[in-house]
Amino acid sequence: MTTQPGSRPDEGDEVPLPRLCQTVLDTTDARALAEFYRRLLGLVYRPGDEPPADGERDVADWLVLRQPDGGRALAFQQVERLTPTTWPDDDVPMQLHVDCTVPDVPALEANLRRALDLGGRLVLDRSQDPEEPLYVVADPAGHPFCMFVG
Repeated sequence: MTTQPGSRPDEGDEVPLPRLCQTVLDTTDARALAEFYRRLLGLVYRPGDEPPADGERDVADWLVLRQPDGGRALAFQQVERLTPTTWPDDDVPMQLHVDCTVPDVPALEANLRRALDLGGRLVLDRSQDPEEPLYVVADPAGHPFCMFVG
């Protein structure tokens, strides 16, 4: 079977194509990073991944967040150590990032403040770009993500 990028497999082809399930972020603290994105994006935990009751030890090393309608969004995998990207410098490239859109510039500004209040760090400010205002923010583990009007 030969399928060109952007084309659909032949109708007679019996092999199902893979489906994107979720994006997984490595982190040295799965719960903390999951909480950052849960609060920033309004996501919910997959049943069974909720934080433990007060006083109980959190042993989660793999957590999944979903859209409120049930669709998967992000997963977090505990690792022993993580070298954060140095982007835009080339020493440690970005490798992967998440794009988030908002409807307008006031929402962009409000969500930047939320991200920073939750522990994010501003990496790039292109908010004055008339064609595509955007911010690049590093999450608490150092993963960059873009927020832009779109």
